[in-house]
Amino acid sequence: MTHAAPRLDDSTPAEPLLPAVRPSLYERFSDRLARDVSARRLYAWLGPALVVLLAAVLRLWNLAAAHDLMNQFDETYYVKDAWTLSQLGYEASWPSEGNASFLAGDVDVFSQSAAFVIHPPLGKWIIALGMMVLGPESGWGWRITTALLGTAAVLVLMLIARRLTGSTTFAVVAGLLMAVDGMAIAMSRVALLDTPLTFFVLLGFLFVLLDRERTMTRIATTVAARYDGDEPPAWGPILWNRPWILAAGVALGAASAVKWSGAWVLAGLGIYLVVTDALARRRAGVLFWPTDAIRQGVATFVLLVPVAVGVYLASWTGWLVTDGGYDRHAADAAPATGLFSWVPLPLQSLWIYHTTMLNSASSITSGHTYASPAWQWPLLIRPTGMYYHHDALGVDGCTAVNGCSSVISSIPNPLVWYAGVAAVLYLAYRFVVARDWRYAFVLTGIGLTYVPWLFFPERTIFQFYTVLVLPFVLLALTFALRDIAGPRHAEAYRRHTGQRLVWVFLGVALALAAFWYPVISAMPVPYDFWRLHNWLPTWV
Repeated sequence: MTHAAPRLDDSTPAEPLLPAVRPSLYERFSDRLARDVSARRLYAWLGPALVVLLAAVLRLWNLAAAHDLMNQFDETYYVKDAWTLSQLGYEASWPSEGNASFLAGDVDVFSQSAAFVIHPPLGKWIIALGMMVLGPESGWGWRITTALLGTAAVLVLMLIARRLTGSTTFAVVAGLLMAVDGMAIAMSRVALLDTPLTFFVLLGFLFVLLDRERTMTRIATTVAARYDGDEPPAWGPILWNRPWILAAGVALGAASAVKWSGAWVLAGLGIYLVVTDALARRRAGVLFWPTDAIRQGVATFVLLVPVAVGVYLASWTGWLVTDGGYDRHAADAAPATGLFSWVPLPLQSLWIYHTTMLNSASSITSGHTYASPAWQWPLLIRPTGMYYHHDALGVDGCTAVNGCSSVISSIPNPLVWYAGVAAVLYLAYRFVVARDWRYAFVLTGIGLTYVPWLFFPERTIFQFYTVLVLPFVLLALTFALRDIAGPRHAEAYRRHTGQRLVWVFLGVALALAAFWYPVISAMPVPYDFWRLHNWLPTWV
């Protein structure tokens, strides 16, 4: 039997030389490739989803275990302020026995007179939302929204890590370390403002990162199109179509409306955008790139700041549309004249109130058992104890010679924290050597969330403020672990050794997380078990 020669024209594809073998190999390769692609897609969704689920369980399980308002810390104020916000539109005063009444279920003993507060209202509105849905009778009502935002922050961190590292695996590593971290969990299980602040700041960084991915290419292609022969263009494009900058303005305006420290991040990321735009124009060959970056900086300011201010002012709606808030009519007796006479009286009163708030916040220097200046934070000298209850007879199945304790300690995982601090130093070195923009992005986050506190050594501040720094420390640690694991082109021994080291580190970190979880979640444990966690005298 003879076979016709295969035709090699456009209409008929060439047959393989070995038709009985090649199609079988090709089909098997295609099937395997399809399975690999499907597996990668499944992993890209399933890995982060499982981390988020774990974070939710650790934050929501037995959330109301501590039926208390943490009167050593500001939960005692924020919860009651949030409730009066939901009822009156402004923070109202409570009697001296207000905590006991609130915990007993009598939540309407507040007065109509205004209370003076030093933080904007958005974080308290977030707390109020949980009580409006679930009721104020237990910690489920006043802590649920904080716990949900703490869980969402883990997801946002993984989105950032995925874009920075290009690896789903290391995005999962970053998210997992935050999902099980003691400080991140503890701060998600109390009704304070720092977890909502962390969520909105991370969201702002994610939006800036998305803008960078979109904008750097646009600058390069637009400038390349403007070249006249070999002559570089004098000016680059002024980009107004940057929706992610608008989104960042919304997120950072919300962060500032939770705590004023969000304004540091807003200002710092604004400067970061100007610098990255300048460097992009220099790389693209723009002749007058410094001046060109300033031109773009004006446009960036218009996109970023007004929307942030708008969100911030919107958070004060309850105060503005009611009459009972503190200093609500401060400007009525002496309205502004001259240049600012056109400003509505409610906004003039709001400005006066902000001046009072700023003066009061800057003078918080009273001593506190758990106060810790910012220089101590990397050393983890004085972690914050949020809640402690001791029962000499035992409780909830816990019986011990020395009784049982229920504790909420906001200490981070010690291994992860100290390794993360070392990784920050490593990342700074790597940036000097490699000039990698991703390292600069992470270091910017650390600088904006940590360094400003160093300028307030006299103010009463606490280690738990570093819950805002923690995600960026974990990003630095993730880069360090990636380098330890080794690049794909490294020899097999190097890869295997590096990966084993990473697995050992993660295993020990998870074991420590399990060891610490009972004393960050108010589980009744033997007193001696609690004492095992006080590795340093200053940790008690």
